[in-house]
Amino acid sequence: MSDLPVSISTRDGVRTITVQRPEKLNALNRQTLQALDAAFAEAAQAEDVRVVVLTGAGPKAFVAGADIAEMNALTPVQGRDFSLLGQRLMRRIERLPKPVLAMVNGFALGGGLELAMACHLRVAADSAKLGQPEINLGLIPGFGGTQRLLRLAGRAATLELCLLGAPIDAARAQQLGIVNRVVPAAELEAETLKIATQLANAAPLALRGMLDAVNVGGECGIAEGLEYESAQFGLMFSTQDMREGTAAFLERRKPEFRNC
Repeated sequence: MSDLPVSISTRDGVRTITVQRPEKLNALNRQTLQALDAAFAEAAQAEDVRVVVLTGAGPKAFVAGADIAEMNALTPVQGRDFSLLGQRLMRRIERLPKPVLAMVNGFALGGGLELAMACHLRVAADSAKLGQPEINLGLIPGFGGTQRLLRLAGRAATLELCLLGAPIDAARAQQLGIVNRVVPAAELEAETLKIATQLANAAPLALRGMLDAVNVGGECGIAEGLEYESAQFGLMFSTQDMREGTAAFLERRKPEFRNC
């Protein structure tokens, strides 16, 4: 196994990024955060990448949290810098102009849940456990957990998970809107790649417009969000993919999108 904390592979437009620290349950230390940030920056620019799948190595964990051994020695200033490093990564993922799927194959706790929530879609194994247990360490979530969890699951669920610190199973996470789909663990990879393949064959510029519109709309008032949506909608009429998509519909054939 490589000593690098992240492995990368690409097939048929799908880039898979895997956190490779199974002996540490894929815990996020500074090196891993930096490697993930570089991997997502490269994926954003790669012309052969249409969609990204993020997962963790081994059968036990997606990412079990931040590296507690590393955090234990941090000063207050270093702790703030560690938080900002994680938040920059989460923000990069959230704003990536290509869909990002979290394939949650086990524990997604603390920084792991924060990492999953930064992705655009989350598919979880039925055996997965998710939570924000920082209270048990005398900490609060530092990679955006209080904010993204609030937006996904609402105030009551956010306070429950953060204040009590107990993990929940995948079925409860789906009920709360934290994950999109729950599948048997044996089917997780196949189901995630099925969704990824569908997205890889969709119109890339339209996908980007949708991601942009949702990101902008989630951070502004309804009037501004609607105005931005209309601008993005109009912009699609300048693309060859829009002409191809509408023509294929009228001609009752499968469209061939070319990202232009």
